[in-house]
Amino acid sequence: MLHCSAMCNSRLQAYELVQGALVRWSEQQAGQRPPPTAVMVHGILGSRKNMQAYAHRLVEGFPAWQVLLVDIRCHGESANLPPPPGPHGVESSAQDILKLLSQLKLFPEVLIGHSFGGKVVMSMGEQFGASGKRLPRPVQVWVLDALPGEVRTGGRETQDHPAALIAHLQQMPMPLPNRTALQNDLLNAGFSLTVARWASTNLRPLNGDHRKLVWALDLNGIADMYESYETANLWSFITSTPEGLRVSFVKAEHSTFRWAGPEQAVISSHGHAVHTLHKSGHWVHADNPDGLFQIMAPYFGAADLHVKKPSSWPARSRTG
Repeated sequence: MLHCSAMCNSRLQAYELVQGALVRWSEQQAGQRPPPTAVMVHGILGSRKNMQAYAHRLVEGFPAWQVLLVDIRCHGESANLPPPPGPHGVESSAQDILKLLSQLKLFPEVLIGHSFGGKVVMSMGEQFGASGKRLPRPVQVWVLDALPGEVRTGGRETQDHPAALIAHLQQMPMPLPNRTALQNDLLNAGFSLTVARWASTNLRPLNGDHRKLVWALDLNGIADMYESYETANLWSFITSTPEGLRVSFVKAEHSTFRWAGPEQAVISSHGHAVHTLHKSGHWVHADNPDGLFQIMAPYFGAADLHVKKPSSWPARSRTG
């Protein structure tokens, strides 16, 4: 069973805590030492729901841990909150999460970001260092199928190119009668069935009317965020990583990114690990969660995959 607190519109962004069976902490318990915490950050046109299954996998293996899942600005339930100030991009998204962590009085041991989220967690690490403050404990940063510099995924005429998808979604008349209408439109425009189905998960009923569906996100803000993702340069974070931060990259075996070339060599030359996740495309946490867990587990400590959870101790989620 999932135990959830009510969504609070005063929050900086929508979030959810997925807690292991041994965790007895909540944000309302001031002064209590929080458990070891990992933060997971999704990519463009996603939401924290994309990361839930893998978050549960982590806390099943490490029942004393909790995972903070966030909906980044312009996405998911965060799109329903008062809009944050611009510009919308990698740096501002990182600042949002740092402010949320401060509000929750959490200092995470692990940061995990997928795609756009990978650049966000690197920016978080960079901003840690720029603050001049000493880290209270070491932090492990995981970058899932993303690179520090310019994003190269092929031309915009490539099938399922994110920029082309965002532009197409922006021009669609709203509301739509059902999700199938969106899927058919995207298929006719040359996008894959997988992407068409995925995009349709970002629709919500208009004023509770399921015959009228509108976007559950801010597409104009997301367009700015994707442009920031393509151009943001975080190589200085890799070449001059703040003391106390350790960075590891996971490269999908069938990645849509062009990992060939000097990038991987530069990353490795500065002491950062690059792991290849086999049998996986860009969606590493969904395509091969078992393989990803095996790569990441040693950085969390000794896994207890055989812990037997009493019925009163489920892995649970709290939303805020």
